[in-house]
Amino acid sequence: MKPTLHGRTALVTGANGGLGREFVRQALDRGAARVYATARNPREWEDDRVVPLVLDVADAPAARIAAESAGDVDLVINNAGVALAEDVSLLRGSDDALRVTMETNFFGALRVAQAFAPVLARNGGGAVINVLSAASWISVPTAYAASKAALWSATNSLRIELEEQGTHVVGVHLFLAETPMTRGLDLPMIEAGSVVSQTYDALAEGAWEVITDDTTRRLKAQLGGDLREMYATPFLPEATGRASERA
Repeated sequence: MKPTLHGRTALVTGANGGLGREFVRQALDRGAARVYATARNPREWEDDRVVPLVLDVADAPAARIAAESAGDVDLVINNAGVALAEDVSLLRGSDDALRVTMETNFFGALRVAQAFAPVLARNGGGAVINVLSAASWISVPTAYAASKAALWSATNSLRIELEEQGTHVVGVHLFLAETPMTRGLDLPMIEAGSVVSQTYDALAEGAWEVITDDTTRRLKAQLGGDLREMYATPFLPEATGRASERA
């Protein structure tokens, strides 16, 4: 493990979830001076370096208010997200499910990046980490996949726009991590701790993108080929019916 975060101040959205808790824990293990652990209903933490902070990314003013409260942040981790059980089809799905998913997974992450960009600039540039998905590249097809594809595009755009102020932007792609959100699914998964460890290592190395598991690597490799071949084999459709989580 590389001590990549010595003295840094991080903010983690969706910190109550499985990946979120790992982002907080490993940031502390790697020497972070302070971590703002955000959620709609923040939990208590046993480490004095953790500052619980209310942040519902789907609430438009909330990111701006959080940025005013956490003016010392130099690392933003956009981890909060939602995967609704009823999100099984773009054609048959409800407008409500589509709007909630896009509002949280896409607009929420974008709002956080927009609100904290001036904070990062004042603090030397820093970095933004966006948690994406293998579904950024292949449709399941669901609102979730559409939201992650949109966030992937936004991540690449933010990298270009924030380069001038010295902010490093990292996109993290994974298929499924072992978290409460995925409990009970009989599908290939990677440990949440491995996702976070790979992400922090990649940040230290200046990488733009983190491909965390074999399934995601396979999909990324197929992007340059014929889409008909990529979609010839069903992409684990069982994964679309997972339980709802919104951190």
